[in-house]
Amino acid sequence: MNYAVLIPMIMFLILIFFIGYWSSRKLASSSNFISDYFLGGRELGGFVLAMTMVATYGSASSFLGGPGTAYTMGFGWVLLAMTQVVTGYFVLMILGKKFAIMARRYKAVTMIDFLKARYDSKAVVLLSALSIIIFLFSAMAAQWIGGARLIESLTGLSYNSALFLFAVSVLVYVTIGGFRAVALTDAVQGAVMLVGTLILLIAVIFAGGGIPNIVQDLINENPNLVTPYGAEGNLSAAYVSSFWILVGVGVVGLPQIAVRAMSYKNSRSMHRALIIGTLVTGIIMLNMHLIGVFARPILPGIDVGDKVIPLIALETLPAWLAGIVLAAPMAAIMSTVDSLLLIVSSSIVRDVYLNYIKPEAELKTIKRISFGVTAMLGIGVFLLALDPPDLLIFLNLFAFGGLEAAFIWPVVLGLYWKWGNKYGAIASMITGIGTYVALHFYNQEYGNLLGVHTVTFPVLLSLVAFIAFSLLIGRKAYDYAA
Repeated sequence: MNYAVLIPMIMFLILIFFIGYWSSRKLASSSNFISDYFLGGRELGGFVLAMTMVATYGSASSFLGGPGTAYTMGFGWVLLAMTQVVTGYFVLMILGKKFAIMARRYKAVTMIDFLKARYDSKAVVLLSALSIIIFLFSAMAAQWIGGARLIESLTGLSYNSALFLFAVSVLVYVTIGGFRAVALTDAVQGAVMLVGTLILLIAVIFAGGGIPNIVQDLINENPNLVTPYGAEGNLSAAYVSSFWILVGVGVVGLPQIAVRAMSYKNSRSMHRALIIGTLVTGIIMLNMHLIGVFARPILPGIDVGDKVIPLIALETLPAWLAGIVLAAPMAAIMSTVDSLLLIVSSSIVRDVYLNYIKPEAELKTIKRISFGVTAMLGIGVFLLALDPPDLLIFLNLFAFGGLEAAFIWPVVLGLYWKWGNKYGAIASMITGIGTYVALHFYNQEYGNLLGVHTVTFPVLLSLVAFIAFSLLIGRKAYDYAA
């Protein structure tokens, strides 16, 4: 076991636990537990908002799966990954002020709160909660697998032992600290990610003898590695372009990102977050995926792509510095896991239990159930992650696509189109989820339909369904001022 690497990682975890403990003390004296636990009291400033969006979005797939895929596929995957740069900007520009204003008016704490108030439909709420529970379980499993693989690479522990260690670490501070702990630790984790990726990229370039040398080594191995089409020439223009729907436009429909757009303090905070978030996302995404490609000539023959980043860090950096740098992917994974846990937990507690099972529940009961559900979800994901896939990025992207197909139009058109109603929302969600799951299995069997990403057709069909059913059934203009 490499203690020089492990000690900086442990110190980082201690800092995270301290923030969780501090947040739990503030939570104990809170007069509005639900808003504080699940939304941080809507007090996020610009820097914290930007970093919590970056840290939540920059997950295990960005720090382990993405670079691992870039290692396998070459510069084509770097080009594809850079479509994510505009994500934070796009989300805040589309949802931005109007979403925050309406969320405050409706006293919405979750995205489902907003949908419940906007469409006044039990079916919309239950469909939404079900979608979040199913798809975010996949997303959480991907993160836990990533965390376990990172600890496994660093310590030499077995995968299952590493998974257990990671699970306990995350559950303790998320369960006690809630959203405020998540947002504050995200700010720390976002900064660690930014610095860590810069250090590692420089170290990898030096280890490879400079960029021209690395590129020449890649060309000598396989000229396709330096083209936009991938190592096997299977990244078509249609696939790369349609991928932008998944990681650009569609991100507006991700509950874990959308909830950030209702948690900031004021419009100045939002505008500052737009700039900081876009710059930080661009730097992190470019650096991490370049590291993945550049690692190929330095460490050829890595069989599990998700281990590329820990192995290249241990190869190119002094042990103590590798420990600090590898706190970046650990930060990314933990910050995404904590956010996803709270989203699923709030869907069960706030959106199902308090709405339809026991609306008059006492605060003490709500607290106990919130903590208990969060812990039980973590245990469930731990069991799901015991049998991991080879590349976790595809598990993560499957979850992203399902959530986007379900939520993008009910959220966006619910904000901006007065004719949108509950019939359109229900039809859109059923169409989006149904076609997405069907196409996912079809594409696995026969290859991508028309060469585009799986999410493309479900998003388009769910738009058609939303508009058609809104206009054909129960047509009535929504009064946004009411």
